Amino acid sequence: MNNPFKNFIKQQDTNVIGIDIGSSAIKIVQLAKVKGKAILKTYGSLALGPYVGLSPGQATNISQDRLSAVILDLMKEANVNTSNTGVSIPIRSSLVTLVEMPDLPEKELATMIPIEARKYIPVPISEVALDWWIIPKEESKAFDFEPKKEVAVSQKTEVLVVSIHNEVLNNYSEIVKRASLKTTFFEIEMFASIRSLIDRELAPVMIFDMGAGSTKLYIVERGIIRRSHIINRGSQDITISISQGLQVPLEKAEKIKRNLGANSEADEKTVYDIIDLTLDYIFSEAGAVMLGYEKRYGKTLSKIFLTGGGVALKGFLKYAKSRFQTEVVLGDPFSKVETPAFLTDILKQSGLDFSVAVGIALRKLQEFD
Repeated sequence: MNNPFKNFIKQQDTNVIGIDIGSSAIKIVQLAKVKGKAILKTYGSLALGPYVGLSPGQATNISQDRLSAVILDLMKEANVNTSNTGVSIPIRSSLVTLVEMPDLPEKELATMIPIEARKYIPVPISEVALDWWIIPKEESKAFDFEPKKEVAVSQKTEVLVVSIHNEVLNNYSEIVKRASLKTTFFEIEMFASIRSLIDRELAPVMIFDMGAGSTKLYIVERGIIRRSHIINRGSQDITISISQGLQVPLEKAEKIKRNLGANSEADEKTVYDIIDLTLDYIFSEAGAVMLGYEKRYGKTLSKIFLTGGGVALKGFLKYAKSRFQTEVVLGDPFSKVETPAFLTDILKQSGLDFSVAVGIALRKLQEFD
């Protein structure tokens, strides 16, 4: 018998959006939970440069009012139809560090960690939001990001300490409010990337995230951040190098970079020689980070996930494979999401820039579990 009240029962809205406010663009992903599965409803991206008189692809310093306006424009363009959201916080606006602590019960650590954290945080502890996670011991098979309730017997235990200045949180809260959105959390971008890209990897892996203004490296073991590092060069530096090397405006240099393999505006060998100078610096520094980790822990990385808009450059995967002595793959942020079949090939390329937005949306969906 059909339920006569079904039309009077309010259905729960399981649509959510994840927002990634980057230095050169804002990315948005809307997901819905249907029969326990994450379904892609829509996604989109808008460059910030044109809003402040710069070219697409250029890093910007944009006001809160403008950011809110861009978010509203993007939501309209992508046909977003929900206000339930989570928002990422750039790693530059946070402090993430590993701290060695005595192997004590969690209640005791809870009183000691804020005191210890003062050594690493350059502002009064009262001015930051502080969180921390105990790193599981080697024998623990943990894949989530929740604090561990039990700690194996040992002289020392490692604790991941995370802090965000209250002013940063207030600024992002104001952006969300002006965009008429409802959020229950802000999350540092690297945790969102881990959620979307990595699936129960036991051996250490690295996420190589190349954005416009910087390249971020995250070494992850058993779902836990072991090291993070920022290289102050990104895809924008490639554009600047092409502009200077070919003596063309930045806008044309960006077009040449994006159209490699499909244009005759410049000699491609010359362009790749110019690009190589920037990439050599980035990969050399990434190699040093890997080596430092391997020496400290006596472990080699099993895989490197490439993500971010910068790695969509033609030939980037091949170049990366030639520089790293381990498996290198393009990240697939939508691998944990059901997507329309016709978008499969498109998302393999355009989806590289959405690992943070997808990860944020996936966390938001967890609120319906």
